[in-house]
Amino acid sequence: MNGRPNRTDTLQRYDYKAGRHHRPFWLPASNYYVLTIAVTVAFFFLLWGILHDDNDDMPWIGAGIGASCILGGAVFLREVVLRNARTRYISAQRRLDNNIAALPALNPGLQNPNKLTLEKNAAIIKQIKQKSGAARVLGKLANGHWEVFEICNEYLLLNKNELRTVAVGSPRLAALRRGREIVKELHRFHLLEWAEIEARSLTQGAKNNVTMNERLATSQKALDIIHTALQFYPNELHLKHSEEALTEFIATIKVSHWIEQAERSVFKGHYKRAVSHYR
Repeated sequence: MNGRPNRTDTLQRYDYKAGRHHRPFWLPASNYYVLTIAVTVAFFFLLWGILHDDNDDMPWIGAGIGASCILGGAVFLREVVLRNARTRYISAQRRLDNNIAALPALNPGLQNPNKLTLEKNAAIIKQIKQKSGAARVLGKLANGHWEVFEICNEYLLLNKNELRTVAVGSPRLAALRRGREIVKELHRFHLLEWAEIEARSLTQGAKNNVTMNERLATSQKALDIIHTALQFYPNELHLKHSEEALTEFIATIKVSHWIEQAERSVFKGHYKRAVSHYR
């Protein structure tokens, strides 16, 4: 994308709600156990065939034992290992929310139209650092990074307005410039962390979707996130590479869909329709 504005005062294209949780992917029990039974049955007949070829007198016994192990292992994997991992993830998400909520609200200076004093400036920066630390504790949870990014964005807007009016010889000038440098670093860090975590999660979700429309919609959400980050850091190479990769991924989904449609048309003898799909 060319001509992206480097904005610190507006958010466009993607409306991310702070506090929104991405729950880890969890296959419904019915689907999981149907798949497990199918794999178990396939394994049973495969092992039965191998043992039968080896002239085993009772190949079904060995095959049954092997299939039982597969079935039992699958139940243990879902009900113990994966369920515990999912519970830990959700618990970690809640701890992050509690850590951030426990911190004091940002200094009223962010909403105060009056002059940003040295004391207010220092207090706001301190609180931003505290919230940044809370978000880093559980660094792979996206909504914490987004909240810190929004706070940084508010401060940078306030700081920008103050720098327009501060006198050249004012002691506030150095403090405002230093505060801007500190918060800009946090602004960039948390935005990029949020974009990476969210885009990766959505891309993985797209791969797990069944229909083409679902895959496209989820992939487009991931691309929108990258575009949001690019509004602020249009020259960030990592974001550009992610944008290219997601664009190619979306194109691959579309191409695969049309190839599948063309193959179905050929199978049904609709050759003209197949040619139109390939085009």
